[in-house]
Amino acid sequence: METGPLIPASQASHLLSSFTTFLTLTLHTLLYHRALYPKTTFLTARALNLPVHQSRHPGLCTWINDAVASVAAQLRKGTTFDVLERWVFDVDLFPAGWGDREEVTYNPALVEGDDDGVVNWTDVNEALRGALRRVAQKAEMMPDLPEGSTFTVAVELRDDADSPIGVSVSVIR
Repeated sequence: METGPLIPASQASHLLSSFTTFLTLTLHTLLYHRALYPKTTFLTARALNLPVHQSRHPGLCTWINDAVASVAAQLRKGTTFDVLERWVFDVDLFPAGWGDREEVTYNPALVEGDDDGVVNWTDVNEALRGALRRVAQKAEMMPDLPEGSTFTVAVELRDDADSPIGVSVSVIR
């Protein structure tokens, strides 16, 4: 099995946290720009030094958080491979191990303290910022989706990975 680069556990945990924050922001951004929910149900905030849209629907926010937590669990196990979907996030080069911390929320104060040079956090944050901006630009330029469209989040596992058991899937309408 090919694995991503080896980085210290603390930085691996911060990278996972940064990516899950990015994924959460991206899902809200896509749902807003693809008009899968009324735009009036979103509020505008700032993240990664960009204006971003966040759903105010509690059920949708829970669904997104649960989906991102499921993705994070698979990334932490090192079982993900290529994601095949309309919006692809290639995590093949992520480390197979994420350290022993279960932190999945972004905390800039923790990232600022890591100065051993393995991960350049300025570059990571700029890459995530750029990717989120590109997603927003592409999504807002695409034609409207047909009425009744839905969405899903899928994680393609590595060939040798165990299937997650007990993962529930729900649809928010």
